[in-house]
Amino acid sequence: MGLNDEVGRRLKALRQGRALSLSELSRRSGVGKGTLSELESGTRNPTLETLYALTTALGSPLSAVLDDPPAGVTEGAGGVSGSAVTAVLLERYEDADAATDVFRVTIAGGATQESAAHAPHTTESLMVLSGTAVVGRPEAPQTVTPGGHAHWSADAPHLYGAPHGDAHGILFVRYPKRRPEQCPKRRS
Repeated sequence: MGLNDEVGRRLKALRQGRALSLSELSRRSGVGKGTLSELESGTRNPTLETLYALTTALGSPLSAVLDDPPAGVTEGAGGVSGSAVTAVLLERYEDADAATDVFRVTIAGGATQESAAHAPHTTESLMVLSGTAVVGRPEAPQTVTPGGHAHWSADAPHLYGAPHGDAHGILFVRYPKRRPEQCPKRRS
């Protein structure tokens, strides 16, 4: 089974598990119904931006639709790409408080990618292995060099850039779980 097929299968299962129609998930995520249908059938290549929009609308971490992390991931391993970022899932960790995805990321030199807001209280941390990365909230971007790290709230729009050539790093995305008292009350 290829990446497109696996992503499509998991995306459809998540959507159906939340009793959402294609139209409703399309409305909530801003992703076209046709695109969503093609993703679920495995006939469309998923982008990082599209998958984040869908998993955010589903209240799930990105790793919920990606294949399990491969053993012994190498730099050449496949991943999911956006306009500037390629991310390979290395690990997912879950406990009672949060789910954390760990990615090996490459930010393409000279490119900038703007990410939409993730679920409330989601945070991201990047440790740069090589190159220079500019990351975080657009109004207060952080420049990070090898061995350095940055941390920001990802529940608002944020960006990734590499102004001087490719930047490589390890990205941690932490999605706090909603406790029952944090969920909106339903009206009867």
